[in-house]
Amino acid sequence: MLQIKSLPTKSSAYAGPLILLVLALGCHVFNDQFSQLFIYQRNTIEQFQLWRLLTGHLFHTNNVHLLLNGAAIILLWSIHGQYYSLTQYLTLLLFSALMISGAIFIFDPQMEEYVGLSGVLHSLFIWGALQDIKAKEKTGYLLLAGVLLKVAHEQYFGASKEVAALINANVAIDAHLWGVIAGICYFFVISNRIDSVAPSQQGDNKKAKE
Repeated sequence: MLQIKSLPTKSSAYAGPLILLVLALGCHVFNDQFSQLFIYQRNTIEQFQLWRLLTGHLFHTNNVHLLLNGAAIILLWSIHGQYYSLTQYLTLLLFSALMISGAIFIFDPQMEEYVGLSGVLHSLFIWGALQDIKAKEKTGYLLLAGVLLKVAHEQYFGASKEVAALINANVAIDAHLWGVIAGICYFFVISNRIDSVAPSQQGDNKKAKE
């Protein structure tokens, strides 16, 4: 049977999402001052302003765009926060942001600008679903199927016009696709290594105290 989980309230669970929310809010407040220096712009990246591959994800087109992504951060924390650690969360953000931006730069040359966390959030979503499956949680299979069907629908039928109107921009559906791929790659290549290192470090700390 499916059971309702209690909210993950340990600091290790909410520290990463809180940092991401604060960074996104700060970038939005100072959008007019800094966006042209930090958002993903293909022509400036071609001039080796490579930091934009990472920082562009933190900016948003309008208040609704920020609120939608902020709500998604909180929702993902509520269902998968038990798997979060600060190291794991920030490493996943960094890995997925760079992979998504790099893939857009290589495979989507027509995309001149890109902002928003939606691609990274797809990485977090599918990574959490895979963690559920690893933990033998039935919900993992439902979440995995849901996100894969969503991305497949977007690739075949295109993005929702209603969402595009709300955020006042085209929905970057390819960023969602690359986000899913980044989340899968992270789970199988990096995530398990971080999980395996953590217990050994804890053991070393115990020995040191003894």
